[in-house]
Amino acid sequence: MGGFFGTISKSACIADLFYGTDYNSHLGTRRGGLATYDKNEGFIRSIHNLENSYFRSKFEAGLSKFKGNAGIGIISDTDAQPIVINSRLGKFAIVSVAKIQNLDELEQELLERNRTFSELSSGKTNQTELVAQLISEGRTFVEGIENVYNKIKGSCSLLLLTEDALIAARDKWGRTPIVIGKKEGAYAVSSESSSFPNLGYEIDKFVGPGEIIRLTADGLEQLRKPNEKMQICSFLWVYYGFPASSYENRNVEEVRFLSGYKMGQKDKSEVDCACGIPDSGVGMALGYAEGKGVPYHRAIAKYTPTWPRSFTPSNQEMRSLVAKMKLIPNRAMLQGKRILFCDDSIVRGTQLRDNVKILYDYGAKEVHMRIACPPLIYGCPFIGFTSSKSDLELITRRIIKELEGDENANLDKYATTDSPEYKKLVNIIAERFGLTSLQFNTLETLIDAIGLPKCKVCTHCFDGSSCF
Repeated sequence: MGGFFGTISKSACIADLFYGTDYNSHLGTRRGGLATYDKNEGFIRSIHNLENSYFRSKFEAGLSKFKGNAGIGIISDTDAQPIVINSRLGKFAIVSVAKIQNLDELEQELLERNRTFSELSSGKTNQTELVAQLISEGRTFVEGIENVYNKIKGSCSLLLLTEDALIAARDKWGRTPIVIGKKEGAYAVSSESSSFPNLGYEIDKFVGPGEIIRLTADGLEQLRKPNEKMQICSFLWVYYGFPASSYENRNVEEVRFLSGYKMGQKDKSEVDCACGIPDSGVGMALGYAEGKGVPYHRAIAKYTPTWPRSFTPSNQEMRSLVAKMKLIPNRAMLQGKRILFCDDSIVRGTQLRDNVKILYDYGAKEVHMRIACPPLIYGCPFIGFTSSKSDLELITRRIIKELEGDENANLDKYATTDSPEYKKLVNIIAERFGLTSLQFNTLETLIDAIGLPKCKVCTHCFDGSSCF
């Protein structure tokens, strides 16, 4: 996926830019980049590979080279960025959080019009440069960004750094969020509102779907009104979002707690305690424990100093290693217990397989699992929230193929809560991993916890729905 941060101030911006960008590090694992603009030195840019390191360790030593009162930063799971280009609209730097399904088609269209691409990632056109090319076709930045909205299939939110302003443009369907923060003498814009508190910013505005905002140190100007329709990704609240962040004025931890609370109230299973799989399962488990009326115990802890999230590495061997090594069970809290674990989702089953075995090995009497979202039945064509290359990487689709002989058969039935197909799917997953019981949250409960109308939330990965 990825996350960005930008700021424009009446004073030097690099400290806020550095720390604000770092606060988006949980959203990506591949590339990090910063760009600033200074009237005397122009655009200054740096990009580093983050696959074997962290953002701060890569950028801290070189911060002194950045000058100016405005800048943008990115944590990316895709291309090397920011891109800095010169166009008829002027010079600008750009970062994007995007998944462009028709990248090859758009690339060919531009090449046939004698456009060229200089930025390549793994031998392919850098999608952020393609977005910049589409913008530069417009007579104004607004017209150029509208061109992006009209041409791409998928999603794209972006930040532009010009010689006198920042321009923030949210994906036309609002699939990924943008929030604006304000403090004395400065504005900031970020994918995550959790970037703001420690830098002294207060939330000023949640940018709407398709809305375009121009920011200077003195204020905001709306360049394009937001669209009425929205399809913000529900998985932001389930997994990706940092607990202190809010999207559409709905706090991530609050949604996770409420979701777990509602599950706990309905659950008739007899258990001794609840525990969350760190990190994103903890908020749900705290809510579940309160709703169920059982204590919360930390029977498994995450070793945070060196192990990243296991969801995003593209190599299966590395995913398995990370999943195994980062979580440490506590025998004293497991011995003889009927313990219920809450987790955000089951995607490939990598973590579940390894975790359940070691829980029994360490003395758990029963292992129950509650999942914050419905089963993931459909791959996501709209944002890059997994590194999966095929729907068959989803454990649900592999089981459906075993049962039906075709991984695409009767998907609507398997996605329908409490249908015979749904129950069979859940039972097979529970049996395959030795779980005493397994329950997934219902789509209705998740939407209720998020607190937005169903029509404004994308749930495609659960039910196959689409606004197209």
